Amino acid sequence: MTQTASIPSPATIKLRIEYSYLVLSGLFVAFLIVCNLIANKFVSVDLGFLGFSNPFILSAGVLPYPLTFLITDVLSEFYGKKRTNNVIITGFIASFLILGVLLLGSLFNSIDGSPVDDATYNMVFKNSWRVMGASMVAYLAAQFVDVKLFHFWKGLTNGKHLWLRNNGSTILSQFVDTALVVSVLFIGVKSFDEIRSMVFDGWLFKALIALLDTPIFYLLVFMGKRFFNLRSGEELAP
Repeated sequence: MTQTASIPSPATIKLRIEYSYLVLSGLFVAFLIVCNLIANKFVSVDLGFLGFSNPFILSAGVLPYPLTFLITDVLSEFYGKKRTNNVIITGFIASFLILGVLLLGSLFNSIDGSPVDDATYNMVFKNSWRVMGASMVAYLAAQFVDVKLFHFWKGLTNGKHLWLRNNGSTILSQFVDTALVVSVLFIGVKSFDEIRSMVFDGWLFKALIALLDTPIFYLLVFMGKRFFNLRSGEELAP
């Protein structure tokens, strides 16, 4: 005698929906703050195995940043524009509060024997206000563009073609983000050619990661539909 899979109760589904929203929101804010905190370090990333002859010169903050767009795409897919925008605003507020905490830490002198002295602290975090300020301006613009484009493509294709709304929204919004943050940070500091190169490297790297994470997006959507007991084409109730 075969057993049919048990269908979770409405109460269980509701708990899953809210718990998943909290987890995704927490991960989003965590990745966003980490991106800002490590953004002052610039690194060289060699992707020669993918056919690129020159290494990418990137802020270390760029490395985890595409994950924030993957998370907002998953949120948009299941929770809609309004709840996704709420997470984006929460991330902005959290980043602003972090600026205050960094400033607070700089107001007190380190004691003798402190593992991190004043010079080291200031070397790492003195410019953070400018980096995080630029990031927050670019972040708000890019994330709202991403969510708007995601739902535009979703409506245009009647919920089909996950790859199109995932990549079509992220690639353009990543360009907006990269161009804004590099411009705010380096106009008047670096030459136009240097700025153009940094924008291109940062955007191309982010676009490449967006393409590579498409299978992950498909997997998360597939798992989410099973977890929330949704049929094909069905969405969570607002």
